[in-house]
Amino acid sequence: MDAAGIIVGIHGLENKPPRDEKWRWWRAAVAEGLLRNCGRDGGEFSFEFVYWADLRYDHPLLGEANDEPYRPDEGSGPFPRHQPGSDATLNDGVIGKVYRGLAALQSATGATPLDDAILEHRFDDLWHYHSETPFARQVRRRLIDVLEQHAGRRTFLIAHSMGSIIAYDALRMLEREAPSVRVEHLVTLGSPLGLAEVRAKIGEENGEARVPNNVDRWTNMADNRDLAAVAGELSDTFVPNDRGVGVTDMAVVNAYLRPNGSANPHKSYGYLRTPELSELVLGFMSQARTEREQG
Repeated sequence: MDAAGIIVGIHGLENKPPRDEKWRWWRAAVAEGLLRNCGRDGGEFSFEFVYWADLRYDHPLLGEANDEPYRPDEGSGPFPRHQPGSDATLNDGVIGKVYRGLAALQSATGATPLDDAILEHRFDDLWHYHSETPFARQVRRRLIDVLEQHAGRRTFLIAHSMGSIIAYDALRMLEREAPSVRVEHLVTLGSPLGLAEVRAKIGEENGEARVPNNVDRWTNMADNRDLAAVAGELSDTFVPNDRGVGVTDMAVVNAYLRPNGSANPHKSYGYLRTPELSELVLGFMSQARTEREQG
């Protein structure tokens, strides 16, 4: 296995800037986090980006049409870290508790009006992903092609928002079609995988909601203010895989601010700059250097 490894990212819902720009911005956000949080130059990691917005939108966001660009933060020092004890679990606030109560009712009745409303009006792309099979196949194939291209390399897969659902489905497909393709570490950011309707779709296609067998480690990160993660901890609903690998849930602080100063705790760039993610990336990179030195 190639010790150098590669970081692979896949974006989430809604239209995006052009692919090359989005690739640069994701990579810059990870590098900024490494520098601010860990004091390390982030320019040394290999990065691949899976872009699929063009499958849903005729034209990318350009110029002022994009009101949530990546811009380096004006501050200094580490980005804010979630303080243990401030929230016991992911989305442990009133909204999360209300959702989980209604989700239990949805599961019992088989009807999912709450999830339908969330998916259709807040996560429109995901609504189409679940209802349009050709679109789902195309999106998954883009990620699968990248993972197969880098088979044999240590892979750190970062999946944001709807990208985490695409990643999960693609990994379950790879279990069956190419079991030799593996992901060393899957990191999901602001994931809606816990929504009752999403889990129902997983059940229809894959059976039990569990950690994919081709994943060696899965860390799920979410800001407690992020609506996409309203269902709470994924470890509650995704059982360990056949090798005993479970989900590690981690609350983080997404400090992204739009140019107008308003917060968006779901934005990918904010997640990519969190100290918790920086430390995982640094660990992945450091292990690669150690293996090269020992080899």
